[in-house]
Amino acid sequence: MKQIIIMRGDLNMSRGKIAAQACHGSLGSFKRADSNKIRKWELEGEKKVVVKVNDLQELFEIRELVKKADIASYLVRDAGHTEIPSSTVTCLGIGPDDDEKIDKITQDLKLLK
Repeated sequence: MKQIIIMRGDLNMSRGKIAAQACHGSLGSFKRADSNKIRKWELEGEKKVVVKVNDLQELFEIRELVKKADIASYLVRDAGHTEIPSSTVTCLGIGPDDDEKIDKITQDLKLLK
């Protein structure tokens, strides 16, 4: 079991802003996940992986694949109080769900560094 947070690589956000947006994605997706999957994920250590895409279009393409696979997800839109304009889509939280199910969609994405 794991959770993936996919960050946009084309936004000029500070490390702190990235961390905050990733947290929004993690919690938002967590709240939408099936309770049995949440329990199993918690028992397995709550694995989270943060990866990146090049731009908004790539993020939306992955979001559609996630929807078709019936995996819980949450699209984060920033409030615009600090570094980026209001309603800017920053990331997508996915899961928690089975590793294999998520990996079919995200396995080629690079880790955020």
